[in-house]
Amino acid sequence: MTPTQTNPNTFHGLGIAPKLLEILNAKGFKSPTPIQLQAIPIAIEGKDVMGIAQTGTGKTLGFGIPMLQRIAQNKFKGLVLLPTRELAIQVNDALQNLGKNLGLKTAVLIGGEAISRQLFALRSRPHVIIATPGRLIDHLEQKSVRLNEIGILVLDEADRMLDMGFAPQLKQILNHVPKERQTMLFSATMDPEIVKIASTYMKLPIRVEVAPQGTAASKITQEIIFVDRHGKLPELKKILEEYKGSTLVFSRTKHGAKKLAFEVRNMGHTSAEIHSNRSLSQRLEALKGFKLGKYRVLVATDIAARGIDVTGIELVVNFDLPENAGDYVHRIGRTGRAEMAGHAISLATPDQRRDVLEIERLIKKQLPTKNVSTHRQASTMRSSAPSSNGYQKPFNKPFPSRYSTPSTSRPPYKKFDSKPSFNSRPSFNNTPQFDNKFGDKPASFGSRKKPNPFSRFSRPKFGRNFKKPFSR
Repeated sequence: MTPTQTNPNTFHGLGIAPKLLEILNAKGFKSPTPIQLQAIPIAIEGKDVMGIAQTGTGKTLGFGIPMLQRIAQNKFKGLVLLPTRELAIQVNDALQNLGKNLGLKTAVLIGGEAISRQLFALRSRPHVIIATPGRLIDHLEQKSVRLNEIGILVLDEADRMLDMGFAPQLKQILNHVPKERQTMLFSATMDPEIVKIASTYMKLPIRVEVAPQGTAASKITQEIIFVDRHGKLPELKKILEEYKGSTLVFSRTKHGAKKLAFEVRNMGHTSAEIHSNRSLSQRLEALKGFKLGKYRVLVATDIAARGIDVTGIELVVNFDLPENAGDYVHRIGRTGRAEMAGHAISLATPDQRRDVLEIERLIKKQLPTKNVSTHRQASTMRSSAPSSNGYQKPFNKPFPSRYSTPSTSRPPYKKFDSKPSFNSRPSFNNTPQFDNKFGDKPASFGSRKKPNPFSRFSRPKFGRNFKKPFSR
């Protein structure tokens, strides 16, 4: 029976074992998502799968159910590679949720965690290894893990792993995995580099695509607000006052995320931050607090664009537009998960209209826009453009008092005369004084040099009251 002949409202008829069907029913999984409906029957047969689906559509169960069933039927093991630590932990939780009653043992190999704990998990001979590429390479170099028993390999969010520069690590890992295996590749986009990997390391993969590439969830409403960079914080404050639910705010840089989380707390909202400068325990605590409602606002970089699986996020705010249009789809995909409604607001500066057009071209949809003008007082800004008559307005900020000159005082550039002043040498016969014997540089106001304490003419005498020059 093909997937198109099955009932799309139930998991029955997909080739799933009765015990797994009982677990799915007990856990509340009543009907499969489109990607699960098409990928599960193919994967259970042992064929290679290339799954393309938007974020939040249940790709984890799409490869998790066939993996658990085939591992129970055979003696081989499974390996799941993911780009981020948070995503690895969430996949492990999803697999444990299904296979705990079946005696499933897993090992999570991620950075930022004590390696001794991972070595203990590997000694228990786990059925499934869930890892990030970098930490798995560390274990391979230390010979603490062997991949010769791997029968199922899953590359989840493969495009993100390539964006993060894991291509050399992936090739090295694939050389350690047996060639006779089943490979499943799941992603929201399908770049040419991924197609190259699939053609090199997969055997006649069946492509399953349930949504066009770059398609966002249908229940997510989106809007763009054009505002200059000085008006972003006030606009974010208005947004957080208008929307009262949980909010995920994306910043382009880790330093910007830290500063933005501080500003949000000053607005009176509870907030946490997730970026690469935070330790694993800090990131897990922030994510857990966001899920439980301890933090209403979570500020994150693109490291969390695919590593946060939280149902019920009401709003996603792109405080900074992403570097590429593909990340925009993953960012706003954090809301509207599990067929729920969501809203996404992006703050863009007027010079980023080309970036907005690239996003609209990718999602094949014209986004509603709004222009917000921010006016700053002229006394606090320096005018950079000349006026219509060619005169450029000077900087209005007053100088410190010690540099200020009363309106009744003489101008700073005065003629030399025979009257000595406090800051200049006496001049005679209306001729300027010179600092050197060649007479090529006139003396300026206050240019009398201080005596050199190390000169032979002012060398201090040594004695009981001798002090070093410039001593305090």
